[in-house]
Amino acid sequence: MRLSWWGHSCVRIELPGGQVVLDPGAWSDLDGALEGVGAILVTHEHADHLAADRVVSALAEDADLQVWGPEPVVAVLVEAGAPPERLHAVRGGDVLHVGGVRVDVVGEQHAVIHPDIPRIANVGYLLGGVYHPGDSLEVPPREVDVLLAPVGAPWLKLSETIDLVRAIGPDIVVPIHDAVLSDAGRALADRIVGGLCGTAAYRRLAVGQTLDV
Repeated sequence: MRLSWWGHSCVRIELPGGQVVLDPGAWSDLDGALEGVGAILVTHEHADHLAADRVVSALAEDADLQVWGPEPVVAVLVEAGAPPERLHAVRGGDVLHVGGVRVDVVGEQHAVIHPDIPRIANVGYLLGGVYHPGDSLEVPPREVDVLLAPVGAPWLKLSETIDLVRAIGPDIVVPIHDAVLSDAGRALADRIVGGLCGTAAYRRLAVGQTLDV
C-alpha cells in the first residue's frame, strides 16, 4: 500500500482495488486528495474532516464513487445534495471490504472537548494495517502497522497521543490533525511524540508526500 498525507486529517491510501481517501476536510488539499478516488471514509461530521460540498461534487463527477461514515455524516451529505444510495452508514464493530482490503470500524464517539460540549459520533478505520482514529483515542481490536496519530486539537494533550502510540504499538507513526499548530508547534509535537513513541518509527510527511507501507 502507498499512503499520502494531504494536510490536517486527510490521508489517501492506494490499495490493491483502488484509491481510498479518509477525512477530506476543509483544511486539507482536496484537489490532490480526491483526484481519481474510488472510496471515501469519513470519521465524523466536523468540517475539518468533512468538506460536504467537495464530497458532493466528487460524487457528481464519478458515478462509481461511494462514501462511508457514521449516520450524522450521511445526514449532512444528503442535506448537501448527495445521492443517498451511494452513502453507507457505519458504526463501531462493523467490518467492511473497501479497495480490496478489510476495514474494521472502531469506536463510537468523539473525544471530550469540554463537558459543556455534547459529544458526537466518531469512528476510526483500520484499513489493512493502517489506523485512522479520527478525533478519538480508541485502540483498535487488531494489530496496527501504521498509526495516523493526532498531534494538535482542542480535545487532546500530547501525553494522550503518546499513551495511544504505546497502547497500540505500531511499527510507524505518522502525525496528522495538526492544522491548529504553528510551525513551531508542529516541531515541538514531533520532538515530544517522536522521542517518546518507543520503537516505532516517527515519520512526518509533507503535503502530498507518500510512504510505502
